[in-house]
Amino acid sequence: MKTKMGSIFKGFLCSFGTTCALGLAALSPVSVSAQTISAAKLDALKTELMTTIDKQQKSTQEMVDMVFSFGELGFQEVETSKYLTGILKNNGFAIEMGIAGIPTAWTAKWGSGRPYIAVGSDIDCIPKASQKPGVAYHSPIIDGAPGHGEGHNAGVPLNITAALALKKIMEREKISGTLILWPGVAEEQLGTKAYYVRDGYFKDVDACIFTHVGNNLGTSYGDGGGNGMISVKFDFEGEASHAAGGPWKGRSALDAVEMMNTGWNYHREHMETTQRSHYVIVDGGDQPNVVPSKASVWYYFRERSYPKIMQMYKDGIKIAEAAAKMTDTKMTYEVLGSAWPGHFNKTLAEVMTENIKEVGLPAWSEDDQKLAKGIQKEMGSAETGLSKAISVLSVPTTTLSSGGGGSDDIADVSWNVPTITLRFPANIPGLPGHHWANAIAMATPIAHKGVTAGAKAQAMTLLDMFTNPEILKGAKAYFTEVQTKDTKYIPLVSKTDKPAIALNKKIMEEFRPEMKKFYYNPAKYKTYLEQLGIKYPTLRTDSSPTSSLGE
Repeated sequence: MKTKMGSIFKGFLCSFGTTCALGLAALSPVSVSAQTISAAKLDALKTELMTTIDKQQKSTQEMVDMVFSFGELGFQEVETSKYLTGILKNNGFAIEMGIAGIPTAWTAKWGSGRPYIAVGSDIDCIPKASQKPGVAYHSPIIDGAPGHGEGHNAGVPLNITAALALKKIMEREKISGTLILWPGVAEEQLGTKAYYVRDGYFKDVDACIFTHVGNNLGTSYGDGGGNGMISVKFDFEGEASHAAGGPWKGRSALDAVEMMNTGWNYHREHMETTQRSHYVIVDGGDQPNVVPSKASVWYYFRERSYPKIMQMYKDGIKIAEAAAKMTDTKMTYEVLGSAWPGHFNKTLAEVMTENIKEVGLPAWSEDDQKLAKGIQKEMGSAETGLSKAISVLSVPTTTLSSGGGGSDDIADVSWNVPTITLRFPANIPGLPGHHWANAIAMATPIAHKGVTAGAKAQAMTLLDMFTNPEILKGAKAYFTEVQTKDTKYIPLVSKTDKPAIALNKKIMEEFRPEMKKFYYNPAKYKTYLEQLGIKYPTLRTDSSPTSSLGE
């Protein structure tokens, strides 16, 4: 392996205008004290990291499978957080539980001195996404239960694998710096990262690497074209009455919800094409013969910039107020989550990309490809199998008029600390996302290999960051001179908003007793596939259950 960091850094310093002309002396200061080592030594340490991570494959597999088996929804990741922090505590990390007032949120710190590097990933799962791993058609472990249909069971195990391998080297080589691991709680509700930022948990952090499951190994920088979002629940209160005997005595809160939804849907005609807005009625009353005294609707308002998101938010409140006035009901509203549109660091992305090239994609087996093509066929996607070539460094979006799309609250971190997201190949291309099909690979050799590959790329990049101070200087320069030069972060959550920690509690109370019967037992079974008695891969045959494609 040939280290190219000298030429890489020279290149990225000159890649964003004035910084190259000003020179390093003019860059914004960064409080770091990374220890510089020789190129030959760095090569040897990176080789050692990859070897160590390969030797950790069994523990990596156990972590991935264990978190998969917990299958916990946002704000209710009790078993997941207890398990992961237990591993970190046993390996010398100092744990702080309940950060930002969120019971399942935590930080795990190890090391001393600067730089402070944060490493995060999400841990929550998807409603009704329970699925047997390694089975290429719909076959839930528990019908109707939540499951890891987003693949969030794999990211923190990746981070722990990388951190433990790097920790050994840092201890032996006396490399200064502090690692901070943290979880994205309730990412599916975009419910926590803005609160982490608001409450100061990234105040002293020099850079952040976030990891997220994907179907290839790669990263990106700049504006990725996604939307920011604010999540708001509107509660209406009226007066109950007998719906047949005296409906004129009641004031229907459900009528208010329906009128708000009607008003918003007419409003869509006059909105820009980049907007995405959607809602669910979370409370529509109790039974038809009682005029509903209470009803609630939950909205996601998405757009490409902070001002446009706030305009949607204000329009939503205005329409809700009008609906309440028309139905003579009372309306209150509550922010349940938020996310800015993301922007990621060019310097860190370029360094990560070079390490990704060194790692390469896993060697997929014939069985891995059979599973991938089997579920692709089931879902009506092109039967291309698993990725065979590394993805290139993504080119940023240069306009706010892109097609819009999804949101991720890692974006709030990215506007406060130089940040990148490492996507790792633990899932299958061509699947719907937020779906039981996306859980199929997540406790199989596909996920285990993808996490190992991602851990190598992350550990090598962290080593670069801890040993080459020019990298963090370049990252800070891009953050200051390019990303935040004209755009300043304004939180979408207020000082008085609180995390919606009661979300999903009733669902988990319903399903957890049965789900506990299927928690992974690594002391008895080598893999979760073995525990469930699944032959890998299991493909559709004439006797397989009918497809649940439309679910």
